[in-house]
Amino acid sequence: MEATIVGLIVFACTFAGVLLGMWLRNVLPERLLDAESRDTVKVGVGLIATMTALVLGLITASAKSSFDAVDTAVKQSATQVLALDRVLARYGPETGEIREGLRRALGTRIDMIWPQGSTNPADLDPTRAGTMPRTEALADAVRGLKPQNDSQRALQARALDIAEALLQTRWFVIAGTGAPIPVPFLAVLVFWLTITFASFGLLAPRNALVVTVLFVCALSVGSAVFLVLEMDEPFDGLLKVSADPLRYALAHLNQ
Repeated sequence: MEATIVGLIVFACTFAGVLLGMWLRNVLPERLLDAESRDTVKVGVGLIATMTALVLGLITASAKSSFDAVDTAVKQSATQVLALDRVLARYGPETGEIREGLRRALGTRIDMIWPQGSTNPADLDPTRAGTMPRTEALADAVRGLKPQNDSQRALQARALDIAEALLQTRWFVIAGTGAPIPVPFLAVLVFWLTITFASFGLLAPRNALVVTVLFVCALSVGSAVFLVLEMDEPFDGLLKVSADPLRYALAHLNQ
């Protein structure tokens, strides 16, 4: 779901709750807004606000943890690509074609995930455009090398280990971006926030300062939900995992 749209919906619902609460304060009879009623409303809303804060904090921490894990995996992939290239270079000149294929596969993958000058979303499916078969073919090519001495056999084994680890890291990155926050979960969270802000409008005095403060609070809550959803899609939107580590690796291959 589009993070910007959801953030605007959350802001609209919460501030509408404020306006609803102020409207109810004008239409409800005074006997329903006595001190005991206000205390009861405060206790109930305090419970809802506490649950909302806990849930929002948990999903924020979860989204940040997922974002950081993907970012770490991208950096690890860049390290593995450079390590694989250097191991192949040490093996000998017969790995030149394999190293060139590695460079082409990495360049294609970067263009798929971080397309420049395009509004198309990131393409995370490694089976498209032949990138996954190409990468697996590189591992097979390493496996098909004919080492002539113990040093080359050790380098071949090391290159195979790195190639397999690189494939595993790629699938980890894809798996880390496939679990969006469920819509019912968001709906319940928005409902709780709307009730909480409606109580603010009901109990707070009606003046420009209060309306401005509650407006800013609603905007802040909407922004928080927006950031959570943005981090939940680490390759799309405003908050993206940087491609700089992989671009650095690409620039230093075959050197």
